[in-house]
Amino acid sequence: MLRTSLDALPASRIREVANAALGREDLVKFWFGEGDLPTPRFIREAAKQALDAGETFYNHNLGILELREELARYLTALHRVIHGQIGSDRIAVTSAGINALSLINQAILDPGNRVVVVTPVWPNLTSIPRILGADVVRVALDCKAGVWSLDLDKLLDAARPGTRAVFVSSPGNPTGWVMPQAQWNALRAHCRQHGIWLVADDAYERLVYDEALIVDGHAPGVLAQVEPDERFISANTFSKSWTMTGWRLGWLVGPPKFIADFAKIVEFNTSCAPTFVQRAGLVAVRDGDLLIAETQARLKLARDLLVQRLSALPDVELARPGGAMYLFFRLPGRSDDSLTFAKSLVTTVGLGLAPGIAFGQEGEGYVRWCFAATEALIERGVERLHSYLQQHY
Repeated sequence: MLRTSLDALPASRIREVANAALGREDLVKFWFGEGDLPTPRFIREAAKQALDAGETFYNHNLGILELREELARYLTALHRVIHGQIGSDRIAVTSAGINALSLINQAILDPGNRVVVVTPVWPNLTSIPRILGADVVRVALDCKAGVWSLDLDKLLDAARPGTRAVFVSSPGNPTGWVMPQAQWNALRAHCRQHGIWLVADDAYERLVYDEALIVDGHAPGVLAQVEPDERFISANTFSKSWTMTGWRLGWLVGPPKFIADFAKIVEFNTSCAPTFVQRAGLVAVRDGDLLIAETQARLKLARDLLVQRLSALPDVELARPGGAMYLFFRLPGRSDDSLTFAKSLVTTVGLGLAPGIAFGQEGEGYVRWCFAATEALIERGVERLHSYLQQHY
């Protein structure tokens, strides 16, 4: 009864694992991409004040001007933009980061367009263009000697002339892979030469943990270099760096002419993001530097703890993630069917992990562990995995 492009989409494999655990009360859950801490009070208070002031009406399609101007200042300073400044005319506020990505696809794709995506990746990045009838070409990362890496030549070959867009998520979900600056530069040059849209999913750009991968407090990228009218779009979200997953607030940066037309796409989808939610986002961007620093430090400790504990278990193969909030690991011969393995884990010992197949065939054999959790919870999770392995192997 659905469109063929929808009918062919698989249901969420993570939800399938979660559904297998319905009714169990002793779960230790690391399957979804969010932390276990609530949004800080100073952000929540901003939303309360906006509600008390009656800011419950429609606003501009592209977002309230104050937030767009604050984001423009934030991004110009963070990325040390070399072509003047990022102006508010290059910013659109959206109802979540996924909404930004969905609207970007609606704005630039026609049925039959060729789209190239670096994988394994959060399934929304490959599913959205498929829903719109695009031809999605997947370019898989390699994992060798405990390091995720991209064969750049393979990506450039896939992004042949006539390709409409290339999507890159870095730091990546589920791998934590961080694309090196030299590869970003080469990809940007290639896309400019062939008139290809380059779309960066920058949801985790502030969550980078190794000094060699950090550029001025963020992950490598090309936002600082691009010309204002270049075919480049950065999609971002308040969810991860500012602990605001449930608020559903995001933004994107694009060419001014694109942004002006983009307002029509917003109108036909959500009309606008709620004003009181945007007020919370404004305060988060303006006053949230300490929060981001604390979040980054906390997640780095959690990452290091999880890597240490899992590395001590027999037969675990993993790559230390450079960014994001996930560890993608495998146990050869045990997790090869990742969905069955994840279901068995949750029903047997109450450990909730995401199966690698949820992120595409390239992720099969792996499971994803979100380490945005307390040390005590991570320790409990590792104990349960250890217990499961002792029971079954």
